[in-house]
Amino acid sequence: MLYPLKFHPLFKEKIWGGEKIKTVLKKNFSPLSNCGESWEISGVEGNISIVKEGPLNGRDLKSLIDEYKDELVGRHVYRKYNNQFPLLIKFIDANDDLSIQVHPDDEQAFKRHRSFGKTEMWYTMQADQGAKLINGFNRPVTREMYLEYFNQGRLVELLNQEEVEEGNIYFIPAGRVHTIGKGLLIAEIQQTSDVTYRIYDFERRDNDGKTRELHIEEALEVIDYQFYDDYKVSYKEKINDAVQVVSCDYFKTNKLVVEGRIERTYQGLDSFVILINVQGEGSIISNDRKTSVSIGEVILIPSSLNSIFIESDKGLRLLEIYVNGLIK
Repeated sequence: MLYPLKFHPLFKEKIWGGEKIKTVLKKNFSPLSNCGESWEISGVEGNISIVKEGPLNGRDLKSLIDEYKDELVGRHVYRKYNNQFPLLIKFIDANDDLSIQVHPDDEQAFKRHRSFGKTEMWYTMQADQGAKLINGFNRPVTREMYLEYFNQGRLVELLNQEEVEEGNIYFIPAGRVHTIGKGLLIAEIQQTSDVTYRIYDFERRDNDGKTRELHIEEALEVIDYQFYDDYKVSYKEKINDAVQVVSCDYFKTNKLVVEGRIERTYQGLDSFVILINVQGEGSIISNDRKTSVSIGEVILIPSSLNSIFIESDKGLRLLEIYVNGLIK
């Protein structure tokens, strides 16, 4: 019988990575000198997540989908994605600014890379005072205007920079220019894709004195040049109730605050559910199996589980993510 699944994180050392994966989220990324990304649930080829406890301990996510199919991911999800898990869940620690970048959509990514595109969202786990991110443009921009500022080394002047606080949420559809700034610890939900076009990397050099590859021409073809009035997701928490914060073609995300004990019913959802603990401690109960959940832990609820109980004495904040349908 399937049960709520935890996986071993896959740690990624980055030129801009830091220590917060260890100090805030209590994950030991030794022997790496830093950790920029912790991949919590991944179906990316070469980076397949491995179950870390229970009867399925040691099994990889792909083999579980091959065996359990719609029982694990949902009938609709399995028909659409077959044995490819459609989402990638990460924590990102920016000890320095990430590159200014953009991602292609599905059509563009398939044409160039035989890959999914990359639409994503960010939840701010922790923010140093004054930490900022870039999300979109700060004024209406044309391709010609973009190129003019880019060639003059003034691109940053066109970009929307926002100071960030814990709990802030940003949605980043494919095509939007963006970057995570220094001092931010982010939970990221994204399509299963590792395709990134770097536009500008602040003339940064690695330990060998080399700069990282840029993808200037590729980026030009995928950028969304539109200007939007507001880039931050507005929401208000509700105790023991789910508040939808993001809804797109690839995933839906709720913010859930638990005090005491609640039941979450997934019957008719036709999707797996992912729970990300962004604050506090608690437990998930399913079929008399009790699974503890601490800050920074991510749990996959199989589609075959129609309901779970979540309890917390001290208060628990979760992101609840799924692919298709509506929770009743």
